[in-house]
Order: sequence, then C-alpha cells, then structure tokens
Amino acid sequence: MSFDQPADDDDPASRNRLHVAVIMDGNGRWAKNRGWPRLVGHRKGAERVRQLVSACPEIGIRYLTLYAFSTENWKRSTEEVLGLMALFERYIKREANRMSREGVRMRIIGERTTLNPKLAAMFDWIEAETACNDRVHLTVAINYGGRDEIRRATQAVAQKVRDGQLDPDQITDAVIGGHLDTHALPDPDLVVRTSGETRISNFLPWQAAYAEYVFTPTLWPDFTPQEMSNILTEFELRERRFGGAK
Repeated sequence: MSFDQPADDDDPASRNRLHVAVIMDGNGRWAKNRGWPRLVGHRKGAERVRQLVSACPEIGIRYLTLYAFSTENWKRSTEEVLGLMALFERYIKREANRMSREGVRMRIIGERTTLNPKLAAMFDWIEAETACNDRVHLTVAINYGGRDEIRRATQAVAQKVRDGQLDPDQITDAVIGGHLDTHALPDPDLVVRTSGETRISNFLPWQAAYAEYVFTPTLWPDFTPQEMSNILTEFELRERRFGGAK
C-alpha cells in the first residue's frame, strides 16, 4: 500500500496510516426508492458510519474523514436540515462511549459560528472527550465547504501579515495548510464517493490535490465495510507518483 508518509514495509504499524475521505451520498435516494422519508435514509446512513468506523482498524484505515453536511446543504428543506442536526447530536450522545472503548478520536471540521450553540458545544465536548484516543481518527465535516475553509484560512494568514507577525514572502503551502481545519491531519490518500455521482462537491479541494479517487454506484446506506475493503485492495495496486515520472 502506498502512503504519503514514508513507511517501513516491514513494520505492520507503519502500514496503518491510510487516510480515506468519503463523500457519503445517496441517503435520500435510498429512502425515496423505498417510499420512505429522506430522514430514514439519513438514519440508516448513520448506522453505516458506525459500522465503518468500527471496521477501520481491521481494514487498515487510521484516518477516516466523512462529508456529512456541506455549506450548500442549507438549501434543503427546513425539516431535513433540522432532522440532520438532531441526528448529529444523537449520534454523538450514543457513540461517545463506544468511541472511547474503541480508541476513536473524533474531530469536527467546518464553520461552527453559524451552528446552534448547543450543537457547537457538543462538538467541543466530544473532541475533548476523545482527545487522548489514537487508534482511529474520525473527522466529520459539518457545515463544511472547501472554498469556505480556504477563505477562512486566507483571512487568518492575512491578519497575521497585517499584524506584522508574518511576512508575505513567508507564506508557503505549509503555512496555508497550517490554518486549514485539517491542520492536525495528513492529507487524504483516497477519496471515495458513493451513489454514482462523479464530482467532489467542494470537499477537501486543497488537501486532496494528490489523492486517488473512487466513484461507486452504491448508495451510502448500502455501502458496507466489505466494499470499502475491496476498494482498498484495488487502491493498493495504484502507483502514486505525485507528479514524478514513472
């Protein structure tokens, strides 16, 4: 398996550094196909999240980043948006103990200032509660948009320049990356999108510049850890040159 970070192939622990990012798409269609409300699909999708997170150590994923709610998703119906926010809160409450037992560290990325203060406080709580865990790093993107993230990072860098803390000539990729929501994470090795759509929808545009992509027709509620394992087996065969010649 090829990783961004150098690894000793003889060290099993070094191979467990894979960062997989997933655009979880198809919950609404899954429910609609069965004549059910869209929120039923979202609840089923949350069950898949639980299963995949638990399977991560076995299939070799150390970092898992999930696209749960984009900055554009506010355009959906009020009922669906409120239902999703309640689902996020319920998931954290129900899964907190399990995450601690399984060594899962949870992070939330995205713009929090416009969220319900109670939900934002819960995000702070779960991050602090799981901060010492290191077996699986679960990152959930909520109210996240890649362009918005880059804008916020650019504003933070510009503020440092204006305050005299940073010279413009010192602005590097690493400096910008250090101001992104994902500054504590390695860049993703692989991005998977479910449901058959073949676009990235403003998800991690900076971080995934050299990631491999897989687009599967499977709707997210039907996406199993076994399918992810099959995708990783295919990923292992890919040669990643990062712009270098073969």
